Amino acid sequence: MTDIRACQIKPEELKEIVSAYKDTSDVKKVQSTGLHVAGDKYVVIKADDRSLYGKKGKTGILIVKTTQAILISHYPETVQPGSAATTVEQLADYLIGVGY
Repeated sequence: MTDIRACQIKPEELKEIVSAYKDTSDVKKVQSTGLHVAGDKYVVIKADDRSLYGKKGKTGILIVKTTQAILISHYPETVQPGSAATTVEQLADYLIGVGY
């Protein structure tokens, strides 16, 4: 996935994301199988009740659940993963704070 405008998430990929959130195991299945988003497979480096972080080479995805939404973001190799995570997590905090 090189262009965010080309990001088209398939229904089965959304089901995979939802399943990861529904998994209540200490080590989620997605951490061993990886996660597919827009046709690309990502190695899951963090998976908890709120956030899923995936990496593919020097790029990655950040998926964060709010009260009413699931934010799915992609960062290119020119963005530091920590900066991307901070931005997306803060956006999620804001949305949760306003009831979304």
